[in-house]
Amino acid sequence: MNIFSNIFKKSNTGNLADLGLLNCDLHSHFIPGIDDGAKKMEDSIQMLKAIEDFGYKKVITTPHVMSDFFRNTPAIINGGLDQLRTAAKAEGIQLEIAAAAEYYYDFELENKINNERLLTFGLDYLLFEVSYMNAPDNLDSFIFQLQTSGYKPVLAHPERYPFWFTKKLEHYEKLKDRGVLFQLNINALTGHYSPATKKIAELMIDKGWYEFIGSDCHHLGHIELMKNVRTEKYLTKLMNSGKLLNHTL
Repeated sequence: MNIFSNIFKKSNTGNLADLGLLNCDLHSHFIPGIDDGAKKMEDSIQMLKAIEDFGYKKVITTPHVMSDFFRNTPAIINGGLDQLRTAAKAEGIQLEIAAAAEYYYDFELENKINNERLLTFGLDYLLFEVSYMNAPDNLDSFIFQLQTSGYKPVLAHPERYPFWFTKKLEHYEKLKDRGVLFQLNINALTGHYSPATKKIAELMIDKGWYEFIGSDCHHLGHIELMKNVRTEKYLTKLMNSGKLLNHTL
C-alpha cells in the first residue's frame, strides 16, 4: 500500500499536501550559530515548532562542512545538537532531532574520507553538495571513493546546479547510473531559487530521479515558502511516486 495514498489535508484554501507523511526532514540548518542557518536558539525553536506543525515527526539537521567557510567537526555539530535537543525539550517540542552534515565537495573532504568517519544518516547515507559556480572536477572518482568507503552518496539539491541544465539531462543521468541518490529542496517547486530551477526539478520528478525531499530550511522565510509549496502539483506527483525514502529514516 502506498503510504501517501491519503496525501491531502483539507484547508480553507483547498487541498494541501500532507508533509507529515514524509515523516522526516533530512536537510536543514537548525543548530544555531555554526553556519548560515539559524542565528540564535530562538530562531531554531521557531523553525522546529513550524516543522512539527507541518506534521513531521523527525528532523535530521545538516550543518555545512566547508574547508573555506564553515569548518564544522563532528564534535562541534554533536555539541550543538545536544544544546538544540535540550532547548527543544524545554519548549515541549516532540520532534525526534538528529544531526548529520551537508559536506561540500572540495579537496579537504577527499582527505576526510580516508582519515575520519563522516557524519551520515539512515543507512550510511552521506549528504554532499558541489559548487554552484563551476562543474566539479573528478566527481566520478569522488563518488567511487565514497562508495568504496561504505557511504551511499546523496546529492543535495541537484536542481540548483546551473551548469547541468541541459535539455537531455545527461549529466544527471550519469550520476543516477553511478548510484547517486538525489535530494530535492522542497521550495524549488515554488520557483524560489529561479524559474529554471523549478523546471529542472519538475523534469527530474518526471524522470523519477528523487529519493529524498528536504526543506534546506535556514530561516523563517523558508518556512513561509513551505506553506505555499503544499499546493504544487509536482509535490503531489513526487509524494505519490513510490520513490521517496524519507519515511524509512
